Amino acid sequence: MSDVVSIDLNADLGEGFGRWRLTDDESLLQSVTSANVACGFHAGDPAIMRGVCAGAAARGVAIGAQVSYRDLAGFGRRSMDVPTDELAAEVAYQIGALEIFAAAAGAHVAYVKPHGALYNRIVRDEVQARAVVEGVLLAARATGRELPILGLPGAAVLRVAAAAGIPVVTEAFADRAYRPDGTLVPRPEPRSVVKDPAAVVARAVAIATGGSITAYDGSEIRVEAQSLCVHGDTPGAAAIAADVRTALAEAGVAVRPFVTTADAR
Repeated sequence: MSDVVSIDLNADLGEGFGRWRLTDDESLLQSVTSANVACGFHAGDPAIMRGVCAGAAARGVAIGAQVSYRDLAGFGRRSMDVPTDELAAEVAYQIGALEIFAAAAGAHVAYVKPHGALYNRIVRDEVQARAVVEGVLLAARATGRELPILGLPGAAVLRVAAAAGIPVVTEAFADRAYRPDGTLVPRPEPRSVVKDPAAVVARAVAIATGGSITAYDGSEIRVEAQSLCVHGDTPGAAAIAADVRTALAEAGVAVRPFVTTADAR
């Protein structure tokens, strides 16, 4: 058994639509080990999804379905009261759409990560969490493979998923501010996003090595996670992700996907 500390590095990719592009997918794919690919509901279109899957598969990067509320205009960051059966169907639909392009690239969807308002809602809302889990189970039955769910430690969706037999993966954010209880500061609040690249890198290393980070109120907290996220829509995200990966290596942390290459392809 290896004593080497390791962590996955993920980022949100494919966040564009038509001629509009937000994420530098090619550059991010050079640094991350897992790619959360927008599936068309908050961003992403078929051509973008296909291109990101091809790029990820070529580099051995795990492909994840970044599922969202149906909210292109709000970039998936507006909370919505979607009926549970409808939300479950929409989650399964998004995974299935991405699976087509992953399979075309010789890979497959290896995990699921909810996005934006949906991600935050299912930290505490067990009703919506159960709908997401139902959607993941539908997709898993269709593909014949387990689909781990990536989420915030302690989130309702991870508890519901684990109870349903779905593997769960805990996640931390190097570029988001935390409350003392380990939840994220909502984006509308000031200083909810850490914009200083050096601070993002330092927080990433601290999280990966079991150190503490400074919470929103100035207190020190520890965030344990198996995967570390750098948001693809943060200005300079590609350079930050590269610096994070370099700093992790220098700190003796192995950066690798939480699913094996064999599972991811």
